[in-house]
Amino acid sequence: MASSIFSGVKFSPILAPVNSGDSRRSRCVKDRNKVRFNPGSPRLTPNRVRAEAQSSIPYTGLWAQPTANRGRLKRSIVLGQRNAIFRKEATGTSLSQGRKFCFTCKRSQPGIRRSLPSAFVDRSSFSLLRSRLTSSLRKNSQILNATVGPDEPHAAGTAWPDGIVAERQDLDLLPPEIDTTELEAFLGCELPSHPKLHRGQLKNGLRYLILPNKVPPNRFEAHMEVHVGSIDEEDDEQGIAHMIEHVAFLGSKKREKLLGTGARSNAYTDFHHTVFHIHSPTHTKDSEDDLFPSVLDALNEIAFHPKFLSSRVEKERRAILSELQMMNTIEYRVDCQLLQHLHSENKLGRRFPIGLEEQIKKWDVDKIRKFHERWYFPANATLYIVGDINNIPQIVNNIEAVFGKTGLDNESTPSPTPGAFGAMANFLVPKLPAGLGGTFSNERTNTADQSKMIKRERHAIRPPVEHNWSLPGTSIDLKPPQIFKHELLQNFAINMFCKIPVSKVQTFGDLRNVLMKRIFLSALHFRINTRYKSSNPPFTSVELDHSDSGREGCTVTTLTVTAEPKNWQNAVKVAVQEVRRLKEFGVTRGELTRYMDALLKDSEHLAAMIDNVSSVDNLDFIMESDALGHTVMDQTQGHETLVAVAGTVTLEEVNTVGAKVLEFISDFGRPTAPLPAAIVACVPTKVHVDGVGESDFNITPAEIIDSVKSGLLAPIEAEPELEVPKELISQSQLEELTLQRNPCFVPIPGSSVTKLHDKVTGITQLRLSNGIPVNYKISTTESRAGVMRLIVGGGRAAETSDSKGAVVVGVRTLSEGGRVGDFSREQVELFCVNHLINCSLESTEEFIAMEFRFTLRDNGMQLETVKEAVMSHFVGENMEVSIVGDFSEEEIERCILDYLGTVKASHDSAKLPGSEPIVFRQPTAGLQFQQVFLKDTDERACAYIAGPAPNRWGFTVDGDDLFQSVSKLTVAHDGLSKSEEQLLEGGDRELQKKLRAHPLFFGITMGLLAEIINSRLFTTVRDSLGLTYDVSFELNLFDRLNLGWYVVSVTSTPGKVYKAVDACKSVLRGLHSNQIAPRELDRAKRTLLMRHEAELKSNAYWLNLLAHLQASSVPRKELSCIKELTSLYEAASIEDIYLAYNQLRVDEDSLYSCIGIAGAQAGEETTVLSEEEEPEDAFSGVLPVGRGSSMTTRPTT
Repeated sequence: MASSIFSGVKFSPILAPVNSGDSRRSRCVKDRNKVRFNPGSPRLTPNRVRAEAQSSIPYTGLWAQPTANRGRLKRSIVLGQRNAIFRKEATGTSLSQGRKFCFTCKRSQPGIRRSLPSAFVDRSSFSLLRSRLTSSLRKNSQILNATVGPDEPHAAGTAWPDGIVAERQDLDLLPPEIDTTELEAFLGCELPSHPKLHRGQLKNGLRYLILPNKVPPNRFEAHMEVHVGSIDEEDDEQGIAHMIEHVAFLGSKKREKLLGTGARSNAYTDFHHTVFHIHSPTHTKDSEDDLFPSVLDALNEIAFHPKFLSSRVEKERRAILSELQMMNTIEYRVDCQLLQHLHSENKLGRRFPIGLEEQIKKWDVDKIRKFHERWYFPANATLYIVGDINNIPQIVNNIEAVFGKTGLDNESTPSPTPGAFGAMANFLVPKLPAGLGGTFSNERTNTADQSKMIKRERHAIRPPVEHNWSLPGTSIDLKPPQIFKHELLQNFAINMFCKIPVSKVQTFGDLRNVLMKRIFLSALHFRINTRYKSSNPPFTSVELDHSDSGREGCTVTTLTVTAEPKNWQNAVKVAVQEVRRLKEFGVTRGELTRYMDALLKDSEHLAAMIDNVSSVDNLDFIMESDALGHTVMDQTQGHETLVAVAGTVTLEEVNTVGAKVLEFISDFGRPTAPLPAAIVACVPTKVHVDGVGESDFNITPAEIIDSVKSGLLAPIEAEPELEVPKELISQSQLEELTLQRNPCFVPIPGSSVTKLHDKVTGITQLRLSNGIPVNYKISTTESRAGVMRLIVGGGRAAETSDSKGAVVVGVRTLSEGGRVGDFSREQVELFCVNHLINCSLESTEEFIAMEFRFTLRDNGMQLETVKEAVMSHFVGENMEVSIVGDFSEEEIERCILDYLGTVKASHDSAKLPGSEPIVFRQPTAGLQFQQVFLKDTDERACAYIAGPAPNRWGFTVDGDDLFQSVSKLTVAHDGLSKSEEQLLEGGDRELQKKLRAHPLFFGITMGLLAEIINSRLFTTVRDSLGLTYDVSFELNLFDRLNLGWYVVSVTSTPGKVYKAVDACKSVLRGLHSNQIAPRELDRAKRTLLMRHEAELKSNAYWLNLLAHLQASSVPRKELSCIKELTSLYEAASIEDIYLAYNQLRVDEDSLYSCIGIAGAQAGEETTVLSEEEEPEDAFSGVLPVGRGSSMTTRPTT
């Protein structure tokens, strides 16, 4: 049941970031670059698509959920739906691991994706009283503003061209009691800037920003943003900025010296910048030595003093070529097509940061060094430091000491000044390095001496490109719809783009305009769902995006329609028809009330969480806001300013302002309408026709235009108001159920008390009289917010052989149905929005889980939506409810009794679903090694290697309980190292005995083992042998099922994939011959403990810890598994790790592997040449598709 009215509607951010930790990591969306409101994403955050370099090592923490995609990153970037993504700390690279990965398609945004709920509010709150207005004016006039101006090197070209003036709002539409003169003055006031943000600049031009932030404690973020990216590359340099990112980062010796300090580092390259970042403790573990100077020194070497060694260049060349193969999915190629057509008039459409394969193969060290000399200097960079900082002057002194002398001798750093036509002139005619013919010129400087004499100047505007704007009255002709066909596509998708300059949000009036657009556009997706969801709609999805992009220097509005190929014309017609309806009739007063309140309530919640936002989220928000030219505010300021402007908004103005955003669709074809920047359809080459079979799918640009026009001619009528229920279960119904069932707490099995509370963890355990066990924890880390999870034993393992898929279908049906009592799905969704409730359902092999996120209101918690699902579908003893949030003990226990205790008791264990045992099939040649070949225009390859493992609690697929023999298990290696023997001779021997007797012994040791194996896979298969760019080891440890398994995934080229598989197997089997070193174990402990410490701030993580605490199907889970987690990790020895390792089956008879190869000749007798055997002219004359025009780069570690 989707619970957000904002699903499918996306905006760019203007307010403040929120902590990504309160977002479910499994709902991360990394394939889009703009903010999206949906059940998993309720937050307005800055947007950017970027090619990154990041570790793909999955989170192997103890409580990682055993789902198929856990820890893996989605790599597609659909520009038409640019969503914000969460930083996935689990995949971040540890400095101690020395990894460098680039996610060319990951677009990391600050903040989280949270649903924006709404509620009925007192309408009087919308009137702007004179006293409030005057107070706001007085208050904000006293605040200094430290915003970016048009001369900032990293501010996007956001000014409107001369002669194009945005229309003023019709102030006559305002209520008569508001003085228009005073209001006009108020709206012209500048927004307040972040009160704690410190900005400065060194004599060499290096700009720096410092922000104290206490989350996480005793740690800080240091990011060096160099304002150079793929947009600055010449025709024969495509991908060279990304290459420098790799070489500079991994070649840094000073970065390597941070090994063992607990620091993590990474890097990424985009169109407009390259960023190197380090996440570090403020002090070393065993002393009070300040780590700020060491971290800054490492960044100084990486950015400005790299060593371009031939060996490192060759190693990273192989890595990038492998990365290019890995990311070249069909989704990625679609994204490339969209960008190419959206920005066909400038270099953004043909300068994707990953670069061109044939050029990457040719560059020598001198070529790479020259590009670095041209762009990497302090005046073309900005340093961001955000973290647990107490002494800003000391940090400034550190910055001056480390960077102050860099570049003073040979660099000129004049401040850019606006020309005769203002900032826009700089945007249209960017500053270029002296001696170059220009960014668009084919002329080259061939003399090495000339490159040393270049007078390096930063660009006044980033990115330095010229756009063809989609504005009324432009003389540019409409570009015909573009069609991209590919055999790997299965569905029809069309994107209609509109491109305008970014409007900087710097005044209250700017903020007001953004608010009105958001209210207007938020109605579209929910309307479509309510109108068509109950029927059989012709579309799969219809989404609207209106987002700023600092990386592209523009604001893009996109209508994206996806459908089955046979329904594409009706789908386009319906989407255009609904856009017209919204534009012509506008939002209703009820919608205005709901959406306005949704934004205000969400803003209020963000303000309450101001002290819980992570440093990295704050930093990313500041970086993107600066790139767009927006004023940077903290959460409290963001809420106060939003409240101030909300009172000035009228229904007429909302509909007037919002309608202009949709004119490129609703008025399509009219002389006064803005021309779409591009229309791009992505379609399959073949479709299945009932009764005929497979046939060609044919579509023409004229047919696309006709389908759009059919939507413009279809009849429309105004949207009716929808009644929103005030409650799903009335108080009288609740009282009647209470009298009937007399809910109460009963003694917990194994004890004589009805309530168990642990003071150390704050966990309370209860059991209701209907048999439902409940765990809860009061947590204030996420202010006024809570999460609840209902877990039911069963899952897909409970399906019988003749009902495969029944659980999945049932859960999907429950989710899509969404009815509660007499209320429709639409009414329930609006009720959830009204009460800030977000619901999601999921099925795994073992369980069905229903999760609720909610915000605490003044009238207490609202958990009624749980009731119907609980009553109808679950048995008491087979369920468990866990709740974590910022509530009082009295409040939560009252709600538990009222809404869960009144559920009808069901104690019939015979009704519990049984499960057929999961077994590993007997090895056969055809099953153990499989190959899959896929015809494709581009070559790719990947492989999976899997084998059995025990479950989290020591049970094996053979039915053995390893704890019965753990003391007798032998360690088959050459013995412990001397230091380990000395350690175990002391008092820590008792800790080891305690660990081996603990029910979580195998969960702890398997998690540490996974970290060690991942590190070795990277070092050997990726770094030393150069066989892959992306390799990872992932454990699936079940709780209820008596088995587990592991999977090694590796991407490569067709010519190297077999060698890569063999190398992975060698690493898996090599832990005996190449013994685990103490430093490897220490590094693994430090990584997992750091993650654990950071995640404890998250309510969602506490839900994972509480899971199965009272589940009868997981009898070994007990409170000590949570309470003693840190000490259990610390007690683990190398001997313990080998005890776990010996339970992994890695022999040839136990391994299952599958290799997939895609290419034009895949599966044919002719084998693909390995890269070492490829002739030099293998790519001459070949126009790269998708891969060669790859999009952004990924983090380097």
